Amino acid sequence: MAETKKTTAKKTTKAATSKGHKTPVNHTRLLDAYNNEIKANLMKQFGYTSVMQVPQLSKIVINIGVGDATQDKKRLEEAVEELALITGQKPVITKAKKSIATFKLRQDEPIGCKVTLRGIRMYEFFDKLVSISLPRVRDFRGVNKNAFDGRGNYTLGIKEQLIFPEIDYDKVQKVRGMDIVIVTTAKTDEEAHALLKELGMPFSR
Repeated sequence: MAETKKTTAKKTTKAATSKGHKTPVNHTRLLDAYNNEIKANLMKQFGYTSVMQVPQLSKIVINIGVGDATQDKKRLEEAVEELALITGQKPVITKAKKSIATFKLRQDEPIGCKVTLRGIRMYEFFDKLVSISLPRVRDFRGVNKNAFDGRGNYTLGIKEQLIFPEIDYDKVQKVRGMDIVIVTTAKTDEEAHALLKELGMPFSR
C-alpha cells in the first residue's frame, strides 16, 4: 500500500512539473549560430589553433542616466521600469560617486539604473538589438565602427528607448537614451570587430 502511494506521488509530481514549468532554455538562435558557424569562421580568419582562442561575448551592460531624478523621483522609477521591460531583468540603481554643487547633486544620490546581462539573456538581447531595434532607428546607416576601447569592448549609444519593441510609445513620459557596453573576450579590437560583425552587428562602411 505504501509503495503504491509513493508511485502515485511520483506520477503526480511529474505531471505537475510538466504542466506548471517550462524546460529551462539553454540555447538561442544566435548562440547556436555562434557555436555551429561563427566559431569556425573566426578560427579560419585569424588562424586560431584551438577553439578556446576564439573570442566570444562576455557580458552586456545597459546603462540609463537619469539626471532629472534629483528633481523628480518618478523619472527614475519610469527608467527602471522601462529598462526591466527591455532586458527582462531587474535593474540596479546607480548612485552619484561624489557631490557636485553646480548640479545640486549629492554623493550617493540615485542618478540612474543599469543591467548586466550574461548567458542566454545576453544573446537574446544582442539578437533583438541587431535584428529588430537598430533597424528602427531613423535614417539608420549602421553603427560606428570606431567605438572600441582598445581592449576588445564596444560601446554603443542609443538616443531613444522607443526603438525597442517592448516600449509602448503612448506610455512614455520622456524620451531617454542609454549606453550599451558589449564586453568580449577578444584581445584586440580587430578580433572584437570581426566577432560582432559575424554576430550581425550592422557596422557603417
